Amino acid sequence: MPNVIVNRVKEFLHRFPPFSFLSDQLLESVSREVELMYFSKGEYIFKKGNPASPHFFVLKEGSVYLTDEDSGKMVVKDYCDEGEVFGALALLGQRPYVLNSYVAEDTLLYAVPVAVFDKVLKENSEVSLYFAAGFAAGQVVVRTDLSQSQKARKLLRDASSDHGLSLFMEEGKLNFPTEVLSCQLGVTVGDAAKLMYEKGVGSIAILNQRGYPVGIITDKDLRNRLVAAGLPYTTKVEEIMTSPVITLHHQSDFPSIYLMMIKHRLHHLILTEDGTTDSKITGIVSDHDVFLSHGNSPAVLIHALMNTWNVQEMRGIRDRAESLLGYFLENEVAIDFVASIMSEINDVIIKRAILLAKKKLDKDFEEESKVPFCFLSLGSEGRQEQLLRTDLDNAIVFQDVPIDQLPRTKLYFETLAQEVIETLIACGYHPCPSEVMANNPDWCQPLSVWKSYFHDWVNLPQEEALMKATIFFDFRPVHGHKQLSEEMTAAIYRMVDQKPSFLSFLAKNALLNPPPMGFFKNFIVEKSGEHQDQFDIKLRAMMPLADAARILALSHSVSRVNNTFERFEKLAELEPQNASLYQEARSAYEIFLRLRALEGIASGTSGRYITPRSLGKLQRQLLKNAFSPIHKIQELLTVRFQTDYIRS
Repeated sequence: MPNVIVNRVKEFLHRFPPFSFLSDQLLESVSREVELMYFSKGEYIFKKGNPASPHFFVLKEGSVYLTDEDSGKMVVKDYCDEGEVFGALALLGQRPYVLNSYVAEDTLLYAVPVAVFDKVLKENSEVSLYFAAGFAAGQVVVRTDLSQSQKARKLLRDASSDHGLSLFMEEGKLNFPTEVLSCQLGVTVGDAAKLMYEKGVGSIAILNQRGYPVGIITDKDLRNRLVAAGLPYTTKVEEIMTSPVITLHHQSDFPSIYLMMIKHRLHHLILTEDGTTDSKITGIVSDHDVFLSHGNSPAVLIHALMNTWNVQEMRGIRDRAESLLGYFLENEVAIDFVASIMSEINDVIIKRAILLAKKKLDKDFEEESKVPFCFLSLGSEGRQEQLLRTDLDNAIVFQDVPIDQLPRTKLYFETLAQEVIETLIACGYHPCPSEVMANNPDWCQPLSVWKSYFHDWVNLPQEEALMKATIFFDFRPVHGHKQLSEEMTAAIYRMVDQKPSFLSFLAKNALLNPPPMGFFKNFIVEKSGEHQDQFDIKLRAMMPLADAARILALSHSVSRVNNTFERFEKLAELEPQNASLYQEARSAYEIFLRLRALEGIASGTSGRYITPRSLGKLQRQLLKNAFSPIHKIQELLTVRFQTDYIRS
């Protein structure tokens, strides 16, 4: 096959799973063996009961229906979209086709030889898991049931290669201007404004003598910093520009750009050759380009939150965020990106709740309100993994004050915490049943007390201490003086370094989580109580992986990385010999988090408990495949931390 045709096949296949999981070299070798087939309207590619072909098919152009017959009439079970894989039964053991494939209009297909793809299945765990989940079951999908393969495909979509963000982009690419209006330092604001007018743009980048960005001026800057300030048009640009500028690499993916603009409330983001301010500008992204492309986008919701003090309005906006979450999940958006977005929305609500409380209290606690403090999110929210409004886990750390000032200072922060928690509950969040919240006096303490807590937990690792460590070691600063949380982090790592045996106790505790499956490969369900016969996906699937990631990150002194996805990614870098296991664990955790969120949205609960008999065959297979890394990770913990030698 000529190279030009191979490249066209390769470019097409790379857009779709499972081909998007392949390396460039492997995809090219597959593309060389692909055959192009043409079928006319009304033909059948295969019929129900036919033996499996030595090829499976990818729809390039046209329309293919997967059909069955009922009383002699054709019944359309599903249809194939561009890039859909179908007829892949040969991959699962040469079984006959279970549906007909009817050509609804003139169609072009890529036929991929199974023999060529067999090597891929053996060497690439993502591809084999993809097919094992049931996508190759002789039909594309029946989209109305989560148990069918289309939803399994969504659960397995590779986050790094396709973020499924077409709702924000045209043809999967973010369009932004590559010709950026700029001027040198020393130019007058009047001349810069004239350039903006002539080009019809709302911003101008300011460059140094090397042509690198040092600032930016927008229409808003002209209004607020020049006209409102009564400065003359002869003012130099450097006197009113925003500096330094925030930049990203020009090849950054959309989620990176989007999150950067949301986190820093940027109206304009400059893209450069190497992602720093020490290289030339290659493009600029405005909030107009991105944020308003979807009326219910996170940026729009955050903007609404930032412009209201009404708690009921805040709750309504958070309700809209829940709807957005469902939309994200249905549209294959990468779960780590979704978690980051939902955490950002949660953080804004927490910050607004704190500011509301301070507006109410500070006049009565004038001196105490000046004491530096930091509001911390704990547990899943501390790891930026809380998609639904589940239990609140948080705490407050404040700077140590003289002993005579402590009672009133503590009263202020406890009262502040109570106001914040009440606001969050009014916004639809649930109080923690164990009262691990900032309004609990135990968890609203000065820095010295927090350090004493950590010292006791590390040096006396009894059952209760280990349980608290698993919760409180995943703290994340949300509002206030982050330096306080950084001092807490430094204290933890210092103490763990001095007491390395603590990690063995922590690992032993993590291994107490019951396994997800029994001897006969059935789901381990609750035996009694409110959730009898239900599967606890948090306790039996998610916690073993989250706990393992935390312990292993601690053992490598990996600080400032709380997120389970990011922990496994970092561990893969630090331990190349275990990289494949850590990547499998990361993928499994994504599946569990997504499935829990889908269950929660469907049932109106936290999604923690799932009824196995309600799952379809493909969904059960997907879960069982994802359980595999749990056992491997726990074996690694047992050996590395010698947990068999620790007395209970």
